Amino acid sequence: MKIIIAGCGKVGYTLAEQLSEEGHEITVIEPRAERVEAAVDALDIIGYIGNGNSYKIQKEAGVEEADLLIAVTGHDEVNLLSCLIAKKAGNCRTIARVRNPEYVDEIGFIKEELGLSVAINPELATARDIERLIQVPSALDVDTFAKERAYMVRFEIPKGSPWHELRVMDAAVKYGNHFLVCILERGDDVVIPSGHTMMMEGDTISMIAPTEDMNRLFNVIGIPTRPIRNVMIAGGGTIAYYLAQRLLRSKVNTTIVESNLQRCNQLSERLDRATIIYGDAADSKLLLEEGLEQMDAFVALTNFDEENIMLSLYAHQVSKAKLITKINKIAFEGIVKSIPVGSIISPKYLTAEHIIQYVRDLGNSMIDERDSKVEMVYRIADGKAEALEFSVEDHSRVINVPLMNLKLKPNLLICSIMRANKVIIPSGQDCILPGDKVVVAATGTHLSRIEDILDGAVK
Repeated sequence: MKIIIAGCGKVGYTLAEQLSEEGHEITVIEPRAERVEAAVDALDIIGYIGNGNSYKIQKEAGVEEADLLIAVTGHDEVNLLSCLIAKKAGNCRTIARVRNPEYVDEIGFIKEELGLSVAINPELATARDIERLIQVPSALDVDTFAKERAYMVRFEIPKGSPWHELRVMDAAVKYGNHFLVCILERGDDVVIPSGHTMMMEGDTISMIAPTEDMNRLFNVIGIPTRPIRNVMIAGGGTIAYYLAQRLLRSKVNTTIVESNLQRCNQLSERLDRATIIYGDAADSKLLLEEGLEQMDAFVALTNFDEENIMLSLYAHQVSKAKLITKINKIAFEGIVKSIPVGSIISPKYLTAEHIIQYVRDLGNSMIDERDSKVEMVYRIADGKAEALEFSVEDHSRVINVPLMNLKLKPNLLICSIMRANKVIIPSGQDCILPGDKVVVAATGTHLSRIEDILDGAVK
């Protein structure tokens, strides 16, 4: 597909990189020449220096022939105007990043009136992800499938775990077939395990199971579980606001530490049940005075990656809190894996996941509108693996065939099937039926259709 990206900041660059890797023709529009030059030098894309909300620039960039325009500049109004111009000038599909909380309740109206295909709020999506991590505190990452009836959780096998030196198939037999180990990370290696794969302490695994079974499974693995009742958030930006809203609705005691007095006053007015502290989150004495040592979770959400890392390291020293650290810079991602900063959250990657999900589904519908829909796309282990959810149509080649008779591509696993609101952890005798929602994990391949799991014809 021909895709134009207006804005080449963190999100725009990440999208250009990932979508060009998937074989799309990418053009970026960005007013800062140095950003355009850096992207064009590093990626196989075309760049234009200018504003995305300029009809002239859009026309030069080929909007009349484009299939999709994605507007991810730092300004909501510029994004919305860029999409409106693209819709009128080229009649292409459009995606806008809309971040202002004031637009949240109006987004349905805005989408309809401007003809947007998708409106994405990265801060709200990030808050939702952090909320899930707090709901499942023993996990490093939590992805949801089947309308949140199944979780894929990522966690490290601890020392002394009964799963140390245990084969995947033996774990299933010993602890019941209510889960499936989908992805295993050992050092820099990321694999889709077979039943004979031996799990070791220190391995990081991604496992899918029905939501209600999660705590029991953590207990048998040897990972302590405890509910989170008290949360401290460093930084009072938009993500913190959305997160506090959600936590307060769940009756979680929430404290926000923010260094801008005007922002503190705004948060106090909007979050009447939260504790808002005016002060510098980098002040260790202040954090201790406000109860950091007794907190169940600590979330570092300042605007600076370096500060977030240092704050989480300090919280690790003085408390047993679950740590969640916001990081955007690629340069830090490799470093933080080896230090105790807990779960890493990155708004730019969450935004990219949502958009890639839409792009793959759009590519399918342009070929055949009856193709199985991509419901979810999650990138795992720095993009080395993916977990996807498909809704299956009645003409698909994968239906009504026992899974053992499907010739699947290597490094791929069918993780779960949801049928009639029930989550099935599949065996070789199970079949995929029309209307099912199927979760697939894979490495080394980009799946767009459920049929892409096949390596040739059905046996």
